[in-house]
This record gives sequence, structure tokens and C-alpha cells, in this order.
Amino acid sequence: MQIKDLARATGVDVETIRYYEKQGLLPEPARRDNGYRDYEATHLERLAFIRHCRALDMPLADVHQLLSYLDAPEDHFGEVDLLVDEQLTRVRARLKSMRALEKQLLQLRARCNGTHEGRCGILDELVSAAHGEACACHSG
Repeated sequence: MQIKDLARATGVDVETIRYYEKQGLLPEPARRDNGYRDYEATHLERLAFIRHCRALDMPLADVHQLLSYLDAPEDHFGEVDLLVDEQLTRVRARLKSMRALEKQLLQLRARCNGTHEGRCGILDELVSAAHGEACACHSG
């Protein structure tokens, strides 16, 4: 299959497929007589694996490592567990950060009296923060 067919089948952009090839995540496909890449079912399966890992927000280095475990199926289960545990740690840290961000935005939103008469409390807070002053969203 051609690269456009592989892209369509997996939902991965053509440029991303080329990038994955350059990074060694996808093996170089054979070339047809006309020079076009000729992808096989193994490329489709591998790209679907990569896409799923990326959907789990795994860094490319981790995806590369998982692919190496897939290619050499010795007993790497502990390493696979460790990679997933590390990703869980990153996700949990981002969730904590997002909850803090939500709290800050709620505090900022509380500065609006809802009437929008006169001054805007939200804009006032943002201008104060831009001047290095204390603001409602970073008060604690």
C-alpha cells in the first residue's frame, strides 16, 4: 500500500509517518520500481501500535522502548510495567497541575460580579498580575 493509504487506514498524517520512519519507529518500507514506498500489513500494525501509545500520551522514547520489547520478546514484562508506571506518574502530576489551574481560574472567575457594570474584576486581576502585584488566582 502507498503512504497515503497507510495514513488513511491509521489516521496518522503522512508527514508523521515519515517522521516515525526517520526516528526508527517504523522500518523502511520496500520501494516500488517507480520509487514509491510500498507498505505492508506489518507497517499498518506497527503504526497502529504507535498511534495507540501516543493516544496514551506516551513519549516517543517510551514508545521506541516498547517497540524494542515487542521486537525482542524476552522477559521484559517488568520493564513494560515500569514504563507504564512512569507514565501514570506523569499523568497524575499533570492532573494535579490541572486541578490547581482549575482552582486558580475559579478564583479569578469569582472576581466578576456578573453585572459587567463599570470595571471588570477579571481584567483588573489580570492587569494587577501583569504588574507583579498579588492576584486572586495565585493567592493560595
